[in-house]
Amino acid sequence: MSAAASAARARILPHGPLDLVRQLAIWFGFYYAYRYTRGVADRDSYEAFQNGLRVADVEHRLTGLWELSIQSFVASSGLLRELTSWTYWHSQFTVLGLVLLFVYLRRNWAFVQLRNTLLLANLIGLAGFVLVPTAPPRMFPELGFVDTLAGFGINHDSAIVRNDANPYAAMPSLHAADALIVGVGLFLVIRSRWRYLWLLWPLWVWFSVIATGNHFWLDILAGIVVAAVAAAVVNYRHVRDWYRHVRGRFARPVPA
Repeated sequence: MSAAASAARARILPHGPLDLVRQLAIWFGFYYAYRYTRGVADRDSYEAFQNGLRVADVEHRLTGLWELSIQSFVASSGLLRELTSWTYWHSQFTVLGLVLLFVYLRRNWAFVQLRNTLLLANLIGLAGFVLVPTAPPRMFPELGFVDTLAGFGINHDSAIVRNDANPYAAMPSLHAADALIVGVGLFLVIRSRWRYLWLLWPLWVWFSVIATGNHFWLDILAGIVVAAVAAAVVNYRHVRDWYRHVRGRFARPVPA
């Protein structure tokens, strides 16, 4: 193989084809582990509905169910209904998969940290789904919530959706956690001035999951906490060095 061909392959696959296969195996292995855990998490629908009602009650006491206003606003626009439904359905797998592929191929130095942060966040979320299964707002039409995805042509009772989605995975919101990790991660690794637009991605996803009736704002808050914990654990050394730097600046002795 010529030097030019070797250099071209190195640019496309930084660590060779076997490493790409290994990364795909890790990710798809996690995906099938998620599907198995989904089968464990959705066995007690009664508990899931009770937990969902508890979340709604806490929100009602704190701020009122203002998510209903967002749903009403989005329902007035066919374009918004389409965009929010598309975002909910594709942000978790399609966009996430493309982002991981882009970082692996073009910003490989950051790939392991991004991958590990996402995997840890999703593992924490899976533990939450098993311990505290929670029904999403769309399952409470008596409270005024609407399943907008049904109007988008997505049937939650279809075999495909049942196999690929956990119906009681509202708390914490992994849509919220993954969108935050992706948005901040791409902002940090992309050099273009347009990278600031990626900071809007988590805000849009949070808006979309509320608009489609799939999460309460407390679910989103829990997802943000999950993302922050995962990022802090995976990037422990950077967090530790930053903390020492800040502490050192404020702990300098005062001149006598």
